[in-house]
Amino acid sequence: MSPARVVVVAEADEIAAAALLGLLRGDGFAPLHARGVAEALDLTARRSPVAVLHELALPDGDGLDICRGVREWSAVPVLVVAGADDEQRKLEAFAAGADDYVTKPFAPRELLARVEAALRRAPAEPITPIVDLGDVEIDLAARVVRRPGGDEVHLAPVEYRLLRALIRHRGRLVSHHDLLDDVWGPGHAEDVATLRTYVGRLRRKIEDGAGPRHLLTTPRVGYRLV
Repeated sequence: MSPARVVVVAEADEIAAAALLGLLRGDGFAPLHARGVAEALDLTARRSPVAVLHELALPDGDGLDICRGVREWSAVPVLVVAGADDEQRKLEAFAAGADDYVTKPFAPRELLARVEAALRRAPAEPITPIVDLGDVEIDLAARVVRRPGGDEVHLAPVEYRLLRALIRHRGRLVSHHDLLDDVWGPGHAEDVATLRTYVGRLRRKIEDGAGPRHLLTTPRVGYRLV
Protein backbone atom coordinates (compact mmCIF):
# COMPACT_ATOMS: atom_id res chain seq x y z
CA MET A 1 0.00 0.00 0.00
CA SER A 2 1.46 3.31 -1.06
CA PRO A 3 0.83 6.07 1.49
CA ALA A 4 0.77 8.54 -1.39
CA ARG A 5 -2.57 7.08 -2.56
CA VAL A 6 -4.39 6.68 0.75
CA VAL A 7 -7.94 8.07 0.74
CA VAL A 8 -10.19 8.32 3.80
CA VAL A 9 -13.85 7.55 3.06
CA ALA A 10 -16.43 8.45 5.73
CA GLU A 11 -19.65 6.60 4.96
CA ALA A 12 -22.06 5.01 7.46
CA ASP A 13 -23.99 2.93 4.93
CA GLU A 14 -22.05 -0.33 4.52
CA ILE A 15 -23.36 -1.05 1.00
CA ALA A 16 -22.56 2.45 -0.26
CA ALA A 17 -19.18 2.29 1.47
CA ALA A 18 -18.31 -1.05 -0.14
CA ALA A 19 -19.14 0.30 -3.60
CA LEU A 20 -17.09 3.48 -3.09
CA LEU A 21 -14.12 1.65 -1.57
CA GLY A 22 -14.12 -0.83 -4.45
CA LEU A 23 -14.27 1.96 -7.02
CA LEU A 24 -11.32 3.77 -5.47
CA ARG A 25 -9.33 0.58 -5.01
CA GLY A 26 -9.83 -0.27 -8.67
CA ASP A 27 -8.36 3.09 -9.65
CA GLY A 28 -5.16 2.49 -7.68
CA PHE A 29 -6.08 4.18 -4.40
CA ALA A 30 -5.78 2.65 -0.94
CA PRO A 31 -9.10 3.61 0.68
CA LEU A 32 -9.64 3.53 4.43
CA HIS A 33 -13.21 3.27 5.69
CA ALA A 34 -14.39 5.54 8.52
CA ARG A 35 -17.90 5.06 9.88
CA GLY A 36 -18.18 8.45 11.56
CA VAL A 37 -16.75 11.91 12.10
CA ALA A 38 -14.34 11.03 14.91
CA GLU A 39 -12.90 8.02 13.09
CA ALA A 40 -12.45 10.03 9.87
CA LEU A 41 -10.57 12.80 11.66
CA ASP A 42 -8.40 10.26 13.47
CA LEU A 43 -7.51 8.42 10.25
CA THR A 44 -6.77 11.69 8.46
CA ALA A 45 -4.40 12.79 11.22
CA ARG A 46 -2.61 9.42 11.46
CA ARG A 47 -2.46 8.23 7.85
CA SER A 48 -1.86 11.46 5.86
CA PRO A 49 -4.29 10.69 3.01
CA VAL A 50 -4.16 12.38 -0.36
CA ALA A 51 -7.92 13.05 -0.17
CA VAL A 52 -10.91 12.73 2.13
CA LEU A 53 -14.40 11.79 0.90
CA HIS A 54 -17.34 12.03 3.27
CA GLU A 55 -21.12 11.84 3.55
CA LEU A 56 -23.16 14.44 5.38
CA ALA A 57 -25.29 12.03 7.39
CA LEU A 58 -23.03 10.28 9.89
CA PRO A 59 -23.98 8.68 13.22
CA ASP A 60 -21.79 10.84 15.46
CA GLY A 61 -22.30 14.26 13.91
CA ASP A 62 -22.63 16.41 10.83
CA GLY A 63 -20.31 15.26 8.08
CA LEU A 64 -19.20 18.85 7.58
CA ASP A 65 -17.48 18.60 10.97
CA ILE A 66 -14.92 16.44 9.14
CA CYS A 67 -14.22 19.20 6.66
CA ARG A 68 -14.06 21.85 9.38
CA GLY A 69 -11.78 19.70 11.52
CA VAL A 70 -9.41 18.86 8.68
CA ARG A 71 -9.25 22.51 7.61
CA GLU A 72 -7.90 23.36 11.07
CA TRP A 73 -4.52 22.06 9.95
CA SER A 74 -4.54 20.67 6.43
CA ALA A 75 -5.18 21.63 2.80
CA VAL A 76 -5.82 17.99 1.78
CA PRO A 77 -8.64 17.80 -0.81
CA VAL A 78 -12.02 17.14 0.79
CA LEU A 79 -14.96 16.01 -1.35
CA VAL A 80 -18.49 15.74 -0.02
CA VAL A 81 -20.24 12.69 -1.52
CA ALA A 82 -23.83 12.97 -0.36
CA GLY A 83 -27.38 12.06 -1.18
CA ALA A 84 -28.63 15.52 -0.27
CA ASP A 85 -29.00 17.59 -3.43
CA ASP A 86 -29.71 20.76 -1.47
CA GLU A 87 -28.35 24.14 -2.51
CA GLN A 88 -28.02 25.40 1.08
CA ARG A 89 -26.07 22.31 2.15
CA LYS A 90 -23.79 22.71 -0.84
CA LEU A 91 -23.10 26.32 0.13
CA GLU A 92 -22.40 25.21 3.71
CA ALA A 93 -20.01 22.55 2.44
CA PHE A 94 -17.97 25.01 0.41
CA ALA A 95 -17.99 27.50 3.28
CA ALA A 96 -16.60 24.73 5.52
CA GLY A 97 -13.70 24.26 3.09
CA ALA A 98 -14.87 21.45 0.80
CA ASP A 99 -13.15 21.27 -2.59
CA ASP A 100 -16.06 19.60 -4.36
CA TYR A 101 -19.59 18.29 -3.79
CA VAL A 102 -20.70 15.13 -5.57
CA THR A 103 -24.39 14.21 -5.40
CA LYS A 104 -25.51 10.58 -5.17
CA PRO A 105 -26.18 8.69 -7.33
CA PHE A 106 -23.01 9.54 -9.22
CA ALA A 107 -21.36 8.21 -12.35
CA PRO A 108 -18.25 6.24 -11.23
CA ARG A 109 -15.96 7.72 -13.86
CA GLU A 110 -17.11 11.24 -13.01
CA LEU A 111 -16.36 10.74 -9.32
CA LEU A 112 -12.86 9.45 -10.07
CA ALA A 113 -12.28 12.37 -12.44
CA ARG A 114 -13.31 14.82 -9.73
CA VAL A 115 -10.98 13.19 -7.22
CA GLU A 116 -8.08 13.39 -9.67
CA ALA A 117 -8.91 17.03 -10.46
CA ALA A 118 -8.88 17.88 -6.75
CA LEU A 119 -5.51 16.15 -6.38
CA ARG A 120 -4.05 18.20 -9.22
CA ARG A 121 -5.09 21.41 -7.46
CA ALA A 122 -3.79 20.30 -4.07
CA PRO A 123 -0.56 21.78 -2.64
CA ALA A 124 2.50 19.58 -3.08
CA GLU A 125 3.75 20.04 0.50
CA PRO A 126 3.41 17.05 2.83
CA ILE A 127 0.38 16.93 5.08
CA THR A 128 1.11 16.58 8.77
CA PRO A 129 -0.80 17.71 11.84
CA ILE A 130 2.38 17.86 13.95
CA VAL A 131 4.52 21.01 13.88
CA ASP A 132 7.79 20.85 15.83
CA LEU A 133 9.34 24.20 16.70
CA GLY A 134 11.93 22.70 19.01
CA ASP A 135 10.72 24.58 22.09
CA VAL A 136 7.14 23.36 21.59
CA GLU A 137 5.27 20.80 19.51
CA ILE A 138 1.87 21.71 18.09
CA ASP A 139 -0.62 18.95 17.34
CA LEU A 140 -3.05 20.75 15.07
CA ALA A 141 -5.42 17.81 14.80
CA ALA A 142 -5.80 17.60 18.59
CA ARG A 143 -5.40 21.37 19.14
CA VAL A 144 -2.73 20.72 21.74
CA VAL A 145 0.60 22.51 22.30
CA ARG A 146 3.24 20.67 24.33
CA ARG A 147 6.78 21.19 25.52
CA PRO A 148 9.38 18.49 24.71
CA GLY A 149 8.81 16.86 28.12
CA GLY A 150 5.11 16.47 27.41
CA ASP A 151 3.78 19.34 29.53
CA GLU A 152 0.83 21.02 27.84
CA VAL A 153 1.05 24.74 27.07
CA HIS A 154 -2.28 26.47 27.62
CA LEU A 155 -3.22 28.93 24.89
CA ALA A 156 -6.26 31.17 24.96
CA PRO A 157 -8.57 30.67 21.92
CA VAL A 158 -7.32 33.83 20.20
CA GLU A 159 -3.69 32.86 20.83
CA TYR A 160 -4.30 29.44 19.29
CA ARG A 161 -6.01 30.93 16.23
CA LEU A 162 -3.08 33.31 15.79
CA LEU A 163 -0.57 30.47 16.04
CA ARG A 164 -2.57 28.37 13.59
CA ALA A 165 -2.69 31.25 11.09
CA LEU A 166 1.08 31.68 11.30
CA ILE A 167 1.64 27.94 10.89
CA ARG A 168 -0.43 27.91 7.69
CA HIS A 169 2.08 30.40 6.26
CA ARG A 170 5.15 29.06 8.03
CA GLY A 171 8.36 30.57 6.73
CA ARG A 172 6.52 33.38 4.95
CA LEU A 173 5.89 36.93 6.08
CA VAL A 174 2.24 37.52 6.99
CA SER A 175 1.07 41.12 7.07
CA HIS A 176 -0.70 42.75 10.00
CA HIS A 177 -3.79 43.14 7.82
CA ASP A 178 -3.93 39.48 6.83
CA LEU A 179 -3.44 38.23 10.38
CA LEU A 180 -6.08 40.56 11.76
CA ASP A 181 -8.54 39.57 9.07
CA ASP A 182 -7.83 35.85 9.55
CA VAL A 183 -7.88 35.77 13.36
CA TRP A 184 -10.26 38.58 14.34
CA GLY A 185 -12.30 38.90 11.14
CA PRO A 186 -13.29 41.76 8.84
CA GLY A 187 -13.44 45.17 10.45
CA HIS A 188 -10.26 44.74 12.53
CA ALA A 189 -7.68 45.58 9.87
CA GLU A 190 -6.42 48.64 11.77
CA ASP A 191 -6.23 47.04 15.22
CA VAL A 192 -2.47 46.49 15.11
CA ALA A 193 -2.02 47.27 18.81
CA THR A 194 -4.22 44.30 19.74
CA LEU A 195 -2.26 42.08 17.37
CA ARG A 196 1.04 43.16 18.97
CA THR A 197 -0.36 42.37 22.42
CA TYR A 198 -1.33 38.84 21.44
CA VAL A 199 1.92 38.21 19.59
CA GLY A 200 3.75 39.15 22.80
CA ARG A 201 1.62 36.75 24.83
CA LEU A 202 2.15 33.97 22.30
CA ARG A 203 5.91 34.53 22.28
CA ARG A 204 6.09 34.16 26.04
CA LYS A 205 4.41 30.78 25.76
CA ILE A 206 6.15 29.21 22.74
CA GLU A 207 9.66 30.67 22.91
CA ASP A 208 12.37 29.56 25.34
CA GLY A 209 12.89 32.99 26.87
CA ALA A 210 16.20 33.70 25.11
CA GLY A 211 14.58 36.08 22.63
CA PRO A 212 12.42 35.51 19.55
CA ARG A 213 13.71 32.61 17.48
CA HIS A 214 10.47 31.30 15.99
CA LEU A 215 8.01 34.22 15.90
CA LEU A 216 9.89 36.99 14.12
CA THR A 217 8.85 40.60 13.55
CA THR A 218 9.25 42.64 10.39
CA PRO A 219 8.69 46.20 11.69
CA ARG A 220 5.60 47.98 10.35
CA VAL A 221 4.78 45.00 8.09
CA GLY A 222 3.95 41.78 9.94
CA TYR A 223 5.22 38.52 11.40
CA ARG A 224 6.82 35.28 10.30
CA LEU A 225 6.93 31.89 12.03
CA VAL A 226 10.12 29.89 11.41
